[in-house]
Order: sequence, then C-alpha cells, then structure tokens
Amino acid sequence: MTLGMAIHEAEAEAEEGNASHSNCRGGRREKRRRDEDEKEEEEEEEGRTRDEEEELEAASLEDSIAFTDTLIALKIIRAQFPKIERVAVQPFVLRSQLYSSIKDRTQVDRELEALRKEEVLRIFKLNTGQDDHAIMFIDDYLKQVEAARIRIEAKHPDDVVVFSWFRSFVLPSKNQVGISHLELCELLSSGGEVKDKHISILINAGLLVS
Repeated sequence: MTLGMAIHEAEAEAEEGNASHSNCRGGRREKRRRDEDEKEEEEEEEGRTRDEEEELEAASLEDSIAFTDTLIALKIIRAQFPKIERVAVQPFVLRSQLYSSIKDRTQVDRELEALRKEEVLRIFKLNTGQDDHAIMFIDDYLKQVEAARIRIEAKHPDDVVVFSWFRSFVLPSKNQVGISHLELCELLSSGGEVKDKHISILINAGLLVS
C-alpha cells in the first residue's frame, strides 16, 4: 500500500513535472516568437527611417539646385542635344546658348558658379578658339572620361591608368575651368609616376586643352 502510494505519487509528480516542462518549453517558444516579431518590427522601422532620411536628403538636394532658371534651361537644351551615331560625345551646352535663353547674363554666371561649386556640372574651355565655354553635367562628364579611357586603351593599354588617377585625384580636387601644368602633375602623382606621355594622352582624349 505504501509502495503503491509512493509509485502513484511519483507518477503524479512526474506528470506534473512533464506538464511544467512542457509549459516552460511553450513559454520559451512564445518568447522567441515575440522576440523575433519585435526584431522584425525594429528592422522594418529602421528601414523606414533610412528610406525617409534618404528621401529627405534627396528632396533637400533637389530643393537646393532644381529651381533656378539656369538649371532648367540647361536641362531643356541638353535634352535637345543631337544624337550622332559613332560619335562618343556626351551632351553639353554652350554658355552662349544660356545667354540666348536667359536675358540676365549676370544671373546665368552666378547660378552656373553655384552649380559648379555644388559639383552638379563642370565648365570647360573650348579648343575651337571661340570665346565660349562648354557646360556638362557631372554624370555626363564621367561617362565621357570612361569612353575616352576605353578608346585609348586599344592603343595604349599600359598607360590608361592615368584616367584612374585623373578621376580619383584631379576631379575631386579641381573643378575650376583651368589648371596649371604643375598642379596637374602634382595631383596625378598621387596615383603614380607621371610622365609627359600621360599628359599627352589626356590632351588627346579631349579631357585637357593645352
């Protein structure tokens, strides 16, 4: 009787222990689910926050550069740039074209200068002898640099590294219309040993006007 009672009590305790263990495991699973749900919510919130920040930055940049007569005129004239097959020239706009579109030349010059400082575009001296300047959006200009690199690579495969130096060290440091030969060599030398042939390649590629 006592032994039987002891066995019965032991079985009851074991059942209670199993139930308690099962409840414990169920509680842990539930906690894991809650933790996972909370983590997903946090990640979604972080994602929304990043997206909102990027949208705000983009909107801020758009607000700062988009609403000028000069920029609007640049975009309109660029869209009209003729597409010529087998001619690897990215769209550009002449300063004289802007003067024809906007009466106030001082306004054009002032807004061009602001866009240049914001690295929205670059301004170049023409090698045609005309008293005019070419204006190119920075994205178009970088495409022009890459197209020149590909074109030159076929003839001078060992020297095209100068394009990488030009893009990495010259463009970020110098966005004015002109640059001295000494300053150009100093900036290029950040990438490697600069030789006269490197300068000649950049000139022949149309990236420099001597």
